[in-house]
Amino acid sequence: MSLEKIINIAWENKDQVNQNSDQALKDAINKVISDLDSGKSRVAEKINGEWKTHQYLKKAIMLSFRIYPMENLSGPYSSWYDKAHLLKGKTAGWTKEQHEAAGFRMTPNSPVRPGSFIGKNAVLMPCYVNIGAYIGDGTMMDTFSRAGSCCQIGENCHISAGSGIGGVLEPAQALPTIIEDNVFVGAMSEVVEGVIVEKGSVLSMGCYIGQSTKIINRSSGEIAKGRIPPYSVVVPGTYKDLYAVHIIKTVDEKTRSKTSINDLLRE
Repeated sequence: MSLEKIINIAWENKDQVNQNSDQALKDAINKVISDLDSGKSRVAEKINGEWKTHQYLKKAIMLSFRIYPMENLSGPYSSWYDKAHLLKGKTAGWTKEQHEAAGFRMTPNSPVRPGSFIGKNAVLMPCYVNIGAYIGDGTMMDTFSRAGSCCQIGENCHISAGSGIGGVLEPAQALPTIIEDNVFVGAMSEVVEGVIVEKGSVLSMGCYIGQSTKIINRSSGEIAKGRIPPYSVVVPGTYKDLYAVHIIKTVDEKTRSKTSINDLLRE
């Protein structure tokens, strides 16, 4: 059977999945996590112009929590207790050669879970990347930023200090939070609940965007939710005394020059 079929059958009886489950199921779950880790698979993809969730991949991640036990890991100043397959980070034990082959820069104290993908020339400042997340080539995850479970972050993005891209692991059919290519997310912003920020957009510092957040286009007066159009410049504000974000213009050269990625950091 295909991986997808094995996972979907197990999902129908997920309450019975445990550490003693059939080895074929365990192998299928581990294969999914391995493929997500290498970038061979990703939880969501843009197909014919629309983002699509591959539900079985999310199901495999959730089932992995049932087949692995809790374990302890001791360090020089603390100890940790977590599911065995997640306790050690994605790069634990890597040699210099393995880091060079992966091709991304990673500073100390950047927990990156197995089952997440990091693209070439990405820069990870002290940040957190959860299982199922995808981070494209050349993207910077700045200090104390977060990439939640299954979120999809495109190429050449800058996720500024203290910002969070929310994970959407459950329900399986839900689209994860999407940040498309060449997006700038300002410091201390939060994008959650499967919101899509389309390519080239710039979010000002302190933008909080979920599915219920009103997105006001100042030029047209249009009010939308759940999606930021391409090349939008977005700032926080209000609408009828409630929090909202406002699209004030499209990205111009002046804005792009202020938010462009410093290529020297990738040398």
